[in-house]
Amino acid sequence: MIRTLDTINRNMNVLQKKLENTTANISNANTPGYKFQNIVQSTLESYEMVNYSGGVSLDRRQELGDFTFGNQIDQVYRNFEQGFLNQTDRTTDFAIIGEGFFAIELDGGLAFTRNGNFTINEDHMLTTMEGYPVMGVDGFGELSYIFIDDSNFSIDNEGNIIGEDIKLFIADFDDYQNLESMGDTIFISDNYVAIDGEIRQGYLESSNVKMVDEIVKLIEISREFESNQKILHSTDETLRKAVNEIGKV
Repeated sequence: MIRTLDTINRNMNVLQKKLENTTANISNANTPGYKFQNIVQSTLESYEMVNYSGGVSLDRRQELGDFTFGNQIDQVYRNFEQGFLNQTDRTTDFAIIGEGFFAIELDGGLAFTRNGNFTINEDHMLTTMEGYPVMGVDGFGELSYIFIDDSNFSIDNEGNIIGEDIKLFIADFDDYQNLESMGDTIFISDNYVAIDGEIRQGYLESSNVKMVDEIVKLIEISREFESNQKILHSTDETLRKAVNEIGKV
């Protein structure tokens, strides 16, 4: 009975994590550059169950078959498949085609994002909507802030700001799964390399969340919750009957 309760508890914890993950994906379905997360789970090793209630004297060993004590989460990973490009015609909106990330300054260090929904602050600096400076690279190959004097500025497809000796700094990584998430669309890693990205001004990359898939996951999670609740209720009834019968002896 303790094993059963432990199995239900483990399953409920896994389902809770899956529900939180799916909810996060759905809530960011309209967040530019968001990459959905997925959870990989596996079934725990099964064990042979026996008792000694067989035979005429109810003392013979009988095999009840294999029993699996629940599931476990093996991995949580992000899918970095590119989302669709949405045309906004805003000069401070940018989208990367193919590989690469925009670089931003976060608390003195570099962070990276696919969310090109930028703005120009009161100091004429190009920043994220949260106020983090967007990084560029100057003619000497040095990282630099990007200052914009004309709100109607334009860039070419390589990220060069027309009329200025600076371009958007685009970084990439050997293994995206080693990126550490710092929110919905911001990642950090020390193992980046500079690349020549292909940029589109006036566009934003949409989230790659597939709503139909996430809704299906919600339905599956709901049904699994119901199944575990029924098992828990049945276990509770068994315990209640056992206690009442013992009390009569």
